[in-house]
Amino acid sequence: MKEIDIEQRAAQAEANFRAGYNCAQSVYMAYADLFELDSTLAATISAPFGGGMGRLREVCGACSGMFLVAGLAVPVATPKDREAKAANYKLVQELAAEFKAENGSYICRELLGLTCHTDSPTPEVRTEAYYKKRPCAQLVRIAAEIVGRKLAAL
Repeated sequence: MKEIDIEQRAAQAEANFRAGYNCAQSVYMAYADLFELDSTLAATISAPFGGGMGRLREVCGACSGMFLVAGLAVPVATPKDREAKAANYKLVQELAAEFKAENGSYICRELLGLTCHTDSPTPEVRTEAYYKKRPCAQLVRIAAEIVGRKLAAL
């Protein structure tokens, strides 16, 4: 794998989010080129994971973006490859643990201080007020840094 400028990738992930991509898309797209994945395809693949999986407020989309990158970095190409599955799951668990240690959770609704498990499927309009009340841009940046450090260590 080529040299990774983690700060540049984290800044790109945050810029993606501020441009209107969801949290999962923002992280995944920041690393897609390392795996020769077209950014449009990366955005399409990761779109359903925003808002804690389709705004269900479950696993944080920024984490899902990290996990999608893990799938490219430590691929599991055949169903019977137990070693590959174990390596992939280990990486996902490490990413999740590091994110949780830094942020207190990897559950969207907990990170946002929400009590409901689901939300309207319609995303909120992105305004300055939106960005001020949501920690998502910072969480996207943190997720991109975490996955970048893991990739650099592989």
